[in-house]
Amino acid sequence: MDEQLQKHLERVFSNPKCCESEEPKVQVIKKEEWEFDCKNIKVESLIGQGAYGSVYKGVYNGKEVAVKILDLRDEDRKAIVTKAFTQEVSIWYKLNHPNIAKLIGASKNNVPEIKLKSENCQRRRSTKDGYCIVVEFVPKGTLKSYLIKNQVKKLPLRCVIQLGLDIAKGLSYLHSKKIAHRDVKTENLLLDKEGRVKIIDFGVSRVEATCPIDMTGQNGTMGYMAPEVLACLPYDHKCDVYSFGICLWEIYSCSMPYPEQIPLSKTSPDVYKGRRPEIPKSCPGALADIMKKCWDVNPKKRPEMQEVVLMLEAIDISELAAQNEFKGCFCLIRGKGL
Repeated sequence: MDEQLQKHLERVFSNPKCCESEEPKVQVIKKEEWEFDCKNIKVESLIGQGAYGSVYKGVYNGKEVAVKILDLRDEDRKAIVTKAFTQEVSIWYKLNHPNIAKLIGASKNNVPEIKLKSENCQRRRSTKDGYCIVVEFVPKGTLKSYLIKNQVKKLPLRCVIQLGLDIAKGLSYLHSKKIAHRDVKTENLLLDKEGRVKIIDFGVSRVEATCPIDMTGQNGTMGYMAPEVLACLPYDHKCDVYSFGICLWEIYSCSMPYPEQIPLSKTSPDVYKGRRPEIPKSCPGALADIMKKCWDVNPKKRPEMQEVVLMLEAIDISELAAQNEFKGCFCLIRGKGL
């Protein structure tokens, strides 16, 4: 017998498993913690539409939810949408605070089928052309729409303080997690059935960079963006503090901070460096002081949001009422008031 063949037979009989065919290896794709099956969601109605998709009201496991569907049919925007989706859900899913809307889950692989009936037609949508984000449904709409409804009669000071506190506490929590929201505005603040604020929309949010120079570029909404963000300079979470100051003014005044819109092409650090909404004369000094500190041009001089919480809690509403200092924001209304 050939010596080489003999050695092979000896090896086979001494270790039979060596000739067994190996099982094919199956690649296991790790499932993200936020991934879930969106097909069990029943979509009921359209809430609103944006540049990259639509938001619907739906039902999941017997509870009302908001369903955000990001459209992938435009190949030119697919990469941008994918990046925004991944960034948003990875940050949002880990957040747990009463003033932040809870993200229930998301899906890259399927979206619920949409069947919306109108007077003229029934609208259907494929389940393969988008990403799906599911959030708790917050029933009373945006803070912006609420303020517009109260543009004439204004809000009681107690309500102004409470709304400000809700936002400040939510932002303080985010900052404690080293997260900058970067698009704080009244359109991204919702009201629940008790009238408490829930922060939403983390599409441009990000974990704060260890080195501030790593966070640059214009992110956010014109009118709410801090000067350093507009100038594309390095910035940190203090950009949210600036935006909060604008929101606080808006809550007190029930008015738009800048009625006229400045085209993006004409904006510069100099345009907004000294540009702030005019604080009404009827605004209590303690509240006006918070606004001014928050929108200081120097980010280092702006307070931390936890400090803002303490400043708002320190305002004695009963004392102001006794002094008859607060009669509503009448300085923005011609005539003697209400």
